[in-house]
Amino acid sequence: MGDIEAPDSNRARQTVLLSVLPSKEFATSRKGMLLIAEVALSFISFVCFAASTAAAFVTVPVLEFLVALFLLFAYSTKFNERFKGFLWPLMDFMRCVTASIIFFIISIMAVSKYADGSSKAAGIFGFIATIVFALDFYLIFNELAGFLKQGGESNDEPSRQQDDSSDSDSD
Repeated sequence: MGDIEAPDSNRARQTVLLSVLPSKEFATSRKGMLLIAEVALSFISFVCFAASTAAAFVTVPVLEFLVALFLLFAYSTKFNERFKGFLWPLMDFMRCVTASIIFFIISIMAVSKYADGSSKAAGIFGFIATIVFALDFYLIFNELAGFLKQGGESNDEPSRQQDDSSDSDSD
């Protein structure tokens, strides 16, 4: 009649899927929600630009989608804690600053220069992505400024220090 799967094979598939997805605690954190929003808005902008006459702007959303997806994976699996050589908060800050500026520019061009509906939609989602990226770099900047005001005495990254202090506040 058909192949009967062993009950453990379904459980193994779920385990593999859960290992790729961000943990619930990270997905509900402020950084997790911002990264998920950045991934979603970049992907929606990419789809809208690909379907529009402003297809020349498709590169920015797809690159930001891929980089934000990588950082979502890196932060959710604590990949960033294994590679201390990179300045993760600074790299994330520069990504957010450049993304917000470039998304703002291409959104203005898409809304003002092109008349089709998908270009207008891509521009609107680009403006929303600009706000999310700007909020992210503002929050990262505040973390970095606080870290530098302390004199950089600790070897922990600024985002890790804030997580530790919020854990001790809840005790």
